[in-house]
Amino acid sequence: MEQFFYHVVTERPMKLGQVIIFDKNHHSGVYERVYNLSDRVKDIYNNPQKYKNVELDHHTKVALRELALEEVREKFYSNYPSRLASLYVSKTLENAEKWYDYFISIGRPTYQIVKVSADGKSFTGNACNCFDGTIDEKYNLEKADTYWKEGENTDAEKQLSETIVDGTIRIVEIIKINQDDLNKYEKLK
Repeated sequence: MEQFFYHVVTERPMKLGQVIIFDKNHHSGVYERVYNLSDRVKDIYNNPQKYKNVELDHHTKVALRELALEEVREKFYSNYPSRLASLYVSKTLENAEKWYDYFISIGRPTYQIVKVSADGKSFTGNACNCFDGTIDEKYNLEKADTYWKEGENTDAEKQLSETIVDGTIRIVEIIKINQDDLNKYEKLK
């Protein structure tokens, strides 16, 4: 069933009509970054004492989180799309605008807001339930279960919706353009 969402474009600009596929054979950039650190994650879990007083870098914390989220999803919530093979979208333009403003506020290149059609599975969760991965595997798995189990939080103060969708995704409309970031992108090409 075709569904429509809004996507904040931050990796590289998108074009009207562009098609993206996410499935078990087509993964996101997050997938590659996470799996490049899978040996380190195994070492952390096998030798937690070695890392007890070590400040983990951002990418390692993300890998610990995302691998826990994927493990729990595969075991208990396999009807949901993988965060590692999906596009992050918003159900409403208003929510996409919040993400757009947030990305700009933290200095992340933010090129567009686009409307997309998608024919795959979707899941809407609370980004506030994302967590920094730790050396404690049990903790990571418990937090991952909370993320998938709770889904959207109805308490607006504790809610930052994030929706993920897989399948065939098509850009059907360009809603908003950040010309400053697009110009910087073009100069770097």
